[in-house]
Amino acid sequence: MHLYRTHSCGALRAEHIGAQVRLSGWINAKRDHGQLLFIDLRDRSGITQIVAPERSDELAALSGARLESVVTVTGTVVKRSQETVNPKLNTGEIELQVSTVEIQSEAVTLPFPVAGDQPIGEDARLRYRFLDLRREEVGRNILLRSKVIASIRRRMHEAGFVEFQTPILTASSPEGARDYLVPSRLHPGQFYALPQAPQQFKQLLMVAGFDRYFQIAPCFRDEDARADRSPGEFYQLDLEMAFVDQEEVFATIEPVLAGIFDEFSDWIVTPAPFPRLTYKEAITTYGSDKPDLRNPIHIFDVSDVFRESGFKTFSAAVRDGQVVRALAAPGAAKRSRNYFDQLVKWARSELRSPGLAYLVIDGESKGPVAKFLSKEDVRILSERTGAKDGDAIFFFCAQEYVAARQAGALRQRLGDDFDLIEKNAYRFCWVVDYPMYEREEKTGNIEFSHNPFSMPQGGLAALNTKDPLEILAYQYDVVCNGIELSSGAIRNHRPDIMLRAFEIAGYSADEVKERFGGMLQAFAYGAPPHGGLAPGVDRMVMLLADQQNIREVIAFPMTQNALDLLMGAPSQVSEQQLKDLHIRLELPPDEEPEESKTIDCSE
Repeated sequence: MHLYRTHSCGALRAEHIGAQVRLSGWINAKRDHGQLLFIDLRDRSGITQIVAPERSDELAALSGARLESVVTVTGTVVKRSQETVNPKLNTGEIELQVSTVEIQSEAVTLPFPVAGDQPIGEDARLRYRFLDLRREEVGRNILLRSKVIASIRRRMHEAGFVEFQTPILTASSPEGARDYLVPSRLHPGQFYALPQAPQQFKQLLMVAGFDRYFQIAPCFRDEDARADRSPGEFYQLDLEMAFVDQEEVFATIEPVLAGIFDEFSDWIVTPAPFPRLTYKEAITTYGSDKPDLRNPIHIFDVSDVFRESGFKTFSAAVRDGQVVRALAAPGAAKRSRNYFDQLVKWARSELRSPGLAYLVIDGESKGPVAKFLSKEDVRILSERTGAKDGDAIFFFCAQEYVAARQAGALRQRLGDDFDLIEKNAYRFCWVVDYPMYEREEKTGNIEFSHNPFSMPQGGLAALNTKDPLEILAYQYDVVCNGIELSSGAIRNHRPDIMLRAFEIAGYSADEVKERFGGMLQAFAYGAPPHGGLAPGVDRMVMLLADQQNIREVIAFPMTQNALDLLMGAPSQVSEQQLKDLHIRLELPPDEEPEESKTIDCSE
């Protein structure tokens, strides 16, 4: 018989009755019935109920062992009585009558219970993450992650991609977030950087002639955490393809994404091809470039209705260049006046809007703006927004993108408030045609709005002849349920187009060559047209596990403040280590140094 186990704790069934077996695992729960002791023995595969005979050494040994102690038990599989069968367990028809017990490791008193689903503070969970991972839901999430990554690899190989590993120690480059820097001992005063993304390396692989590259890439960014973003490090399915246009990239990755979500969930999944929305359409109709298509509410431009209306606050603003965005909430007329008052307060505090105008359609029009609108105005507003009797229409008036953002936030809230969000569905879409440039609000300068290495639509001719703010890029995002899974682009593979694109954004040729000389040099030796993207593995698993926080699907995440409570990182190092690296500490004051100009060239 095996030294530790003949079966896992989730393997025994009725067909094993009468067999002599050995199990090893953790004591998940204990129930002392006086002369009998029942133990739930757990490993990652499941739980088996163990019964220790009365007045036995085995009962004494198990009675003295604390929860989460590791034990090995040997005994006979027996059938449970009919009244004690547990249909919630795969092993619920049997139990193990113990003949011998060996305590492999005695546990001390636990900082929090492992069994059950009691709420536990995040600091405690992360400080004792090895215990937290024993809990059923967390462990299930981590196993799901492993299966998803295995499925990704299989699907990518089947699609003809070759897996590469790109460097972890590389050069610092001005991207969208701060680099994590690594001092060089051999080259005093110089630093490596951990890659924010393998962007330049994967493009160089295209230049080298490898048509289809992918990797499950670790990426490192010194940025603040969010519910859908882990500070420090994250993983993405990084891929690049040569001799492709935008539609070929979409057609290649859609079966991979849809297949993964089909494989690991029984929810509805958007079939390929995914809907395409232009950036302008997404902003105008959904108030976001990460639209949640499960929400049926749309946003409408009603500026023309208010331009000549009696509501002078809006009409004057529209004539001054602002816009009015409207959205209808079905059934809102049944809500109390207090509900509308709370929405107005929320708009002022959370959205920094001067207010929230609304119109209630309930037999007749009611609300703060009703008296300023004619019956014809109300008819047009109802017809355009699809509002019916019993609904309410909400309005924001501001500059175009401010109004879009505010209306988008209200759309999300109304979807939740009125339970409009489609259940048990993954709704994918592509957002395409991003602007190549935007005007920086404070300085008025032209700068890149997204990835500077995207190919401008129209190429060099567009850069030389069009207003920069009218130039679109072959830049795209794939979005699922309002979460951006990835940005991507058809790349700019021409040095002349790249230098001109950067020139418009205020960068000299010498500056571009200094920062991206390796890639420019490679492109000068013949670069194929290429493009790709990098869906976030953590975000995909978070969606599949139906979790709201990305830390729930990462084995050893940091806190929101980028602290590793388990390992105590970041930490101080010894004077000798600093001396070896030729570093002397000079701790900064509290204020943050002024930002230098940055370029987002990551996915």
